[in-house]
Amino acid sequence: MKVSKTTGMRIWKEPRQMFMLCIFLLALVILASGNFVSEARAAQVPLEAAKMIIEFNSSAQDVGIQVFLDGDPWKTMEIVDPNGRKIYSVKGKGNVKKLGSTELFFESEEPSLTDLPLPDFLTLFPEGTYQFSGKSAEGKDELIGSAMFTHNIPDGPSNVSPQAGATVDPNNTVIDWDPVTTPSGIQIVQYQVIVEGGTPSREFSVFLPAANTSVKVPPEFLVPGTDYLFEILAIEVGGNQTITEGSFSTSQ
Repeated sequence: MKVSKTTGMRIWKEPRQMFMLCIFLLALVILASGNFVSEARAAQVPLEAAKMIIEFNSSAQDVGIQVFLDGDPWKTMEIVDPNGRKIYSVKGKGNVKKLGSTELFFESEEPSLTDLPLPDFLTLFPEGTYQFSGKSAEGKDELIGSAMFTHNIPDGPSNVSPQAGATVDPNNTVIDWDPVTTPSGIQIVQYQVIVEGGTPSREFSVFLPAANTSVKVPPEFLVPGTDYLFEILAIEVGGNQTITEGSFSTSQ
C-alpha cells in the first residue's frame, strides 16, 4: 500500500489485501442481513385459549377466580389487568424451560364472604380485558391473548332433589334443580353436575345445555350403601359460574 502524491489517498496495491477487505465487508453485510431476517421472522402468535372467570359457591359462601390458557409451547407468561398492572407471572426453569409449557390452569384462594365481602373481592379484579403475553419456548415469538372478565355472577341453582342427606335408589338417582334466571339480565348457557364419592373416591361430571335442569346419575357409577356429594354449577355466557352443593346416600 502507498499514498498518492497528488491526492493523498491510500492506494491498495496488494490483491490479497483487496480480497480480504471484500471478504470482511461481505461478512458485515451477511451478519446485518441475518439479524434483519431474524427480527423479521419474529411474530406474535395468538393463544388458542385465554380465560379468566369468577367461581362463586352459594352454599359455602366463598368466591375466587380461575384462569386457563392454552397455546404453542412457551417459557414465560404473564397476565396484565385492564389498568395495566401485572397480576401474574410464571417462568419455566431447566428442562421445562427447554421443552416449554402449553397449558396453564390455576385457581386463586377462595376466601369466605365473611373474610372478604364480595364488593371488596370485585375491587381486586376490575372488569375489562386482561392481556396474556409470553415468550415462545424457542425465544423467537411472542404469544399473546386476551380474556374479557365481567362481574356477572349467577345466583345459585335451587336444588329440588335429592334433598340433603336423602337416601336414593342407586338404579334411579336423578338430580333436579330449578332454572337460574337471576339476577336480572343473567344469561345461563349451560349447567355442570359433579358427583363424588365411594372408596376410592370417584367422580362423575357432565355438562348440560341451559334447557336441561335434571340429570340421571348412571347406575354404573353408583355403589349401594355409599355417601355422595354433588355440585350443580350454573354457567353464564361470560364463563362465570355459581355452585350449589348437595349430598345423598344410596340404599343397599
